[in-house]
Amino acid sequence: MTSAHRAIRVPHVSLLRRGFAAAVFIAAALFITLHATAQAPADAAIRAMMLKSVDDWNRHDIDTFATSYKNSPDILFIGRKVSRGYDQMVATYKSAYGTPEKMGTLTFTELETQPLDANFATVTGHFHLERTAAGGGNADGYFLLVVEHTAAGWKIVRDDSTSLPPPTPKP
Repeated sequence: MTSAHRAIRVPHVSLLRRGFAAAVFIAAALFITLHATAQAPADAAIRAMMLKSVDDWNRHDIDTFATSYKNSPDILFIGRKVSRGYDQMVATYKSAYGTPEKMGTLTFTELETQPLDANFATVTGHFHLERTAAGGGNADGYFLLVVEHTAAGWKIVRDDSTSLPPPTPKP
């Protein structure tokens, strides 16, 4: 093959490669955009469910707060102990937070949702309970939730909440 033939073929192959690469890039960008657009309603609905649960908690209404969980014997709550099923989870909350003082005021920060598929997602974040000393003092921690899209909306099906140790007083 002469250098003249190479000069003709190389740009032709190079153009094909660039065209293919551009097509792949455009397809990937379109997929990411469509995927992100599809996630936006789920993200908003999950965040709305989480914020409603904060409002319910801050009204000191454990029963309504618990409706953010799926009413199922299959749910799992991992805190200081493991609770299985809706009824046991509600009983755990009522035992630990049975008075307005113990419930205090709840806030969530650093909320992040991650879709797993069309029906499941994870939610991570930080919780803070502002409470009086009589209510148990302030409490902080992190959580990892698995939420499921049900006919009644997004519901928590797995809750792994970890409390941070209280800060040590400075001498």
